[in-house]
Amino acid sequence: MAELAFFSGTMDSGKSTLALQMDHNHRARGRGGVIFTRNDRAGSQVLSSRLGLQTAAEEVHDGTDFWVEVVTRRLRGERVDYLICDEAQFYSPHQVEQLARLVDEMGVDVFAFGITTDFRTSLFPGSQRLVELADRVEVLQVQALCWCGARATHNARTVDGIMVVEGAQVVVGNTAAGAGTVTYEVLCRRHHMRRMTSFAARAASPTPDTLTLDL
Repeated sequence: MAELAFFSGTMDSGKSTLALQMDHNHRARGRGGVIFTRNDRAGSQVLSSRLGLQTAAEEVHDGTDFWVEVVTRRLRGERVDYLICDEAQFYSPHQVEQLARLVDEMGVDVFAFGITTDFRTSLFPGSQRLVELADRVEVLQVQALCWCGARATHNARTVDGIMVVEGAQVVVGNTAAGAGTVTYEVLCRRHHMRRMTSFAARAASPTPDTLTLDL
């Protein structure tokens, strides 16, 4: 039977890499699928991994209707057995419901990948609906690490290395540093609660190259 599966994890946990691998595995067995993404770090209409892998993808917008997308392709004679849905945290709850309907009524497998919570530790609406509706929710086993070495469980938004906790829920950025730009860093819960980024830890450390692990 078809299923709606949600693979979740923090940044740097390999979600997009797994999405690319899953698409490869299914295509290698003769199945036809469509890759969707939204607000990928590499730009529009592309699914990219921080390992350097990427592929063309359909960009999801506010008006995207997944049911219509699949029906249109099948009417053209295309085979659509599964969907790869990356950056699913940015999908609307209604779009997630469309994905669930495709699973139930058309037998399309849907593999969604995304972050569960935002930089304020609040659930993304799309991720919340996925958790509520998915047949299977899996937390990725590749553990991202906080600067202190502990398992990273939270995503922090930073500007010039300083953690911020206010602003729009969706602001596209990356993990690369840049003056005045929005970047993201994964932290353990303790250091997220303390707003202690790697930049702040270095500033508080006795030597520039040493992080004080008990901060």
